[in-house]
Amino acid sequence: MKSISRCVAVEKEMQKRRAAVRPVNERIAKLREKSVKAGVKISGERARLITEFYKSGAAEGKSVPVQRALAFRYLMERVSLPVEDGQLIVGLRGTGPQEVPTYPEICTHSMRDLEILDSRENMPYKVDDSTRRLYSEEIIPYWKGRTVREAVFKSLPRDWLDAYEAGIWTEFMEQRAPGHTAGGDRIFRMGVLDIKDEIKKKMAELKPEDPAYGDKMEELKAMDIAADAILVYAGRYAEKLDKMAGEEENPGRKEELKEMARICRRVPAHAPETFWEALQHYWFVHVGVVYETNPWDSFNPGRLDQHLYPFYSKDIAEGRLTRDKAKELLQAFWVKINNQPAVPKVGVTAEESFTYNDFTKINVGGLKEDGSDGVNEVSYLILEVLDEMRTLQPNTAVLVSDKNPERLLIKALKVVGPGFGEPPFFNFDGVVVKMLRQGKSLEDARTSGVSGCVESGAFGKEAYILTGYFNLPKILEITLNNGIDPLSGKKLGLETGDPAGFKTFDELWEAFVRQVKHFMDIKMKGNDIIEEIYAKQLPVPFMSLWINDCVENARDYNAGGARYNTQYVQLVGLGTVAFGLSAIRYHVFDRKTVTMGELLEALGQNFEGKHEMLRQVILNKTPRYGEDDDYADEIAKNIVDVTVKIIESYPPSPVRKASKRAYFLPTTAHVYFGKVTGATPDGRKAGMPVSEGVSPVQGSDRKGIAAVFRSVSKCDWDKTGGALLNQKLTPDLLEGDENIKNLARLIRTFFHMGGHHVQFNVVSAELLREAQERPGDFQDLMVRVAGYSDYFVNLPKGLQEEIIARTEHREI
Repeated sequence: MKSISRCVAVEKEMQKRRAAVRPVNERIAKLREKSVKAGVKISGERARLITEFYKSGAAEGKSVPVQRALAFRYLMERVSLPVEDGQLIVGLRGTGPQEVPTYPEICTHSMRDLEILDSRENMPYKVDDSTRRLYSEEIIPYWKGRTVREAVFKSLPRDWLDAYEAGIWTEFMEQRAPGHTAGGDRIFRMGVLDIKDEIKKKMAELKPEDPAYGDKMEELKAMDIAADAILVYAGRYAEKLDKMAGEEENPGRKEELKEMARICRRVPAHAPETFWEALQHYWFVHVGVVYETNPWDSFNPGRLDQHLYPFYSKDIAEGRLTRDKAKELLQAFWVKINNQPAVPKVGVTAEESFTYNDFTKINVGGLKEDGSDGVNEVSYLILEVLDEMRTLQPNTAVLVSDKNPERLLIKALKVVGPGFGEPPFFNFDGVVVKMLRQGKSLEDARTSGVSGCVESGAFGKEAYILTGYFNLPKILEITLNNGIDPLSGKKLGLETGDPAGFKTFDELWEAFVRQVKHFMDIKMKGNDIIEEIYAKQLPVPFMSLWINDCVENARDYNAGGARYNTQYVQLVGLGTVAFGLSAIRYHVFDRKTVTMGELLEALGQNFEGKHEMLRQVILNKTPRYGEDDDYADEIAKNIVDVTVKIIESYPPSPVRKASKRAYFLPTTAHVYFGKVTGATPDGRKAGMPVSEGVSPVQGSDRKGIAAVFRSVSKCDWDKTGGALLNQKLTPDLLEGDENIKNLARLIRTFFHMGGHHVQFNVVSAELLREAQERPGDFQDLMVRVAGYSDYFVNLPKGLQEEIIARTEHREI
């Protein structure tokens, strides 16, 4: 029976969370309520239209870029034009709030897929009968044999497919297109007509004797068609809003609709001049990008506080805008983003990112291009909006530089306090170092930021494409089985020797490194094959308009047109491998309390029966990463160093000339990787999640958050593009000004030591257990999962348990 004190504590914690949601006015309250309560549904409109276009023969005889541009224009001329009641910004990918289009040219879902999406208990996507008929009668028959997904799996070698099927890695682009893209100031300082002038000028500059003349000219033609298409879309909205204004009886709403129509006639054709225009201008670009393809991790506005501040300050000075109106417009913008869930995913792709969150990430803080403090009044406005709205989307990022005022960090921590999971914190001075190390200019480094979960890049100037998650614990398991995957019985790795015969830890370490290199060789070959398929089959002429140098280079974003091009592998399970190797080194080779043979036997039997005693020795008597113990932390540092060195040793990719880089983050892949990985030497049992991000193994960091920070900062994260660190705090740790100031100082210290990122779940295990027992009463309970927050009761049971198992720090 639950104690009365537990029930009271849980209720108090939940009341504190709910009290934090306080939209500024009735309009926003209604828009938010409709957005968060609407069920997610698949819209068949885009699939029907794109299929109509290709079946019509309009693409025949045209180059692939022009085909894609004409298809985009076909969409922009015909898609629905929903206007939510009371909304101040228009444009929506789909036929209504929380409706999601599909992209059959990339991945055509089967009827079985649709049934799974419609009926699954967690994260369902409702599929109505008309959409089922559409897929059965038109979409599936036409696209069979024509999709990018089919081309990908037909082109990859057998060893890649075997490793994929074994769960050694996932592949981002088997159901989603390249993306992970953030806009820069180009979006906010240029209109479509300005870009069309750039295209015209570039066409005139092309030399017929250039061997690539034909390809470049076709790409520029495609960009020009795509530019016209978004103007058609905005024009259609202007006409609709004019009509709505003529029929509107409420005088105040009538004037709003007239102003919205005026704005749609001005942007995106011209560069915005006001705060409202800037938000609408960006949103037309955003909707165009996500209608064109389904980029993995949605397009995002990047350094939004800095982009909007000139419009804000000018409008305030000239009397066109008040602070409250600016906040209302931002809150309306928040609802627009929340109304666009991630496109449906099934199979492994769903396992690696099991969420409705589409990862539109808004950055605040950091530096200006000249190196000065980048914080302004819009930075605080955005944090206020985040605090008041508390929706699933958008995500945020607080970029912390030594030049930023303490007020920013304190304000952001007060937003974290009620337990929403947002915002996360990033070492922006470290991001600048990362960008400089990768060859970016100083100015481009200072205007960079983070997108997706924790991934740094040069905003508006870089195509930094993620290629999939890489299961380090699985590779350790294969190493301990001399190249054999014990789950399938297949020989997937190298024969690096029977570990029972190893005399030193160094022999085991070298075997592990050889296996990592072996699998990375296969992964990198696959990455380049997939990259080439997308460059040839799925150019994105509309998105290319907005990324610096694509027009100037007359090359598509997917084909290397951006100023910088990067290809990333996401490494998962650092904590599990570091703890496991520490256990082997300590107990087998140093203390000799167990033989390698005995350990291998225990792993093979999942630590059952007599082996439970050994498991307890490992769990309680091993130096561990995350407790500021150099013995274990050195192993974690070496894992980071060697994997980064291996990844960066590969030549640039053939098509995009992309450099190869490493991230350390999991989204939800750590749960999937745990399902396909047997027992590991850290005492983890088969099937359980592996560690997430660069966090220590769940529950193993028993010496406090400061010890975790010291362990993590011993690794050289400047060599990577990002590293995700989750920490869970009891709610009382963020009560009171002194506690918040202490945590702010600790974050600053962590970043000075070299940490890249930290985010906080401020939630008790008692509350989470109660939500498991009574999910109907906790529908609005949001927690931090990985690089995003999500509704706890929507998460699969395994992920819920993993979050509960994370260490709950009770003191700073």
